Amino acid sequence: MEVWISHGDHSLTKTFYMRVMPYKSCFLKPEPENQKNIMSAAYDEEAEATGWFGPEVVFGLAYRYVQPGQSILDIGIGTGLGSVLFRKAGLEVHGMDISPEMLDACRSKGFAALHLHDLSMPPYPYDSESMDHAVCAGVLNFFRDLSPVFEETARILRKGGLFAFVVGDRAEREAHELKVGPEHTHSERTVTIYLHSPKQIDSWMERYGFTLVRSLAFTVFMDRERTRSMQARAYLARKATSI
Repeated sequence: MEVWISHGDHSLTKTFYMRVMPYKSCFLKPEPENQKNIMSAAYDEEAEATGWFGPEVVFGLAYRYVQPGQSILDIGIGTGLGSVLFRKAGLEVHGMDISPEMLDACRSKGFAALHLHDLSMPPYPYDSESMDHAVCAGVLNFFRDLSPVFEETARILRKGGLFAFVVGDRAEREAHELKVGPEHTHSERTVTIYLHSPKQIDSWMERYGFTLVRSLAFTVFMDRERTRSMQARAYLARKATSI
């Protein structure tokens, strides 16, 4: 998936660095030829090499509550890593992303119901109460304020729908931001990753009509050698059945 690298730098997108793997050193600059295939392969390979378990964690939290034939919206679908397990479980996957290259990578894997759209620009291209569930893995760490995503997800989900998502975790007194330096971005830029505490998440869930079902903290490695790590947290929230 692609969103803006920094909430305050809307000129710098993840297309420029290929696809930013959440919290990881996947800031690889694509060659002109076969850019689409290179971006997709590099993203998936980096996820495997660094042990990115976000998609497995959100699926593990949600699987007992979803049913074959239901619809699920992947908010920032990227190459489809966050949705592949839901598709295997029989759900109908819809996806949106700002990167045409990432959407092409999804199509090459058999995903068809796709929209080109920037997550930072609501409204999203879906009708109100048109989806059963939603997933967002590896995207929210690029947003300081998650209000637009929560608001649009609440609008799009049917009553009782599930929202499974991952954020960079932090204690209440810990820093809100994590700077990723040029040694990991493979560029001259330092990228800002935003961390969100459980208290913040609780506030957004309450504001937009969600209740917490389950959550789980897990470790995210920032290099292939797995010498540097940080904490992430996956949440499963349910939209209220009556508002």
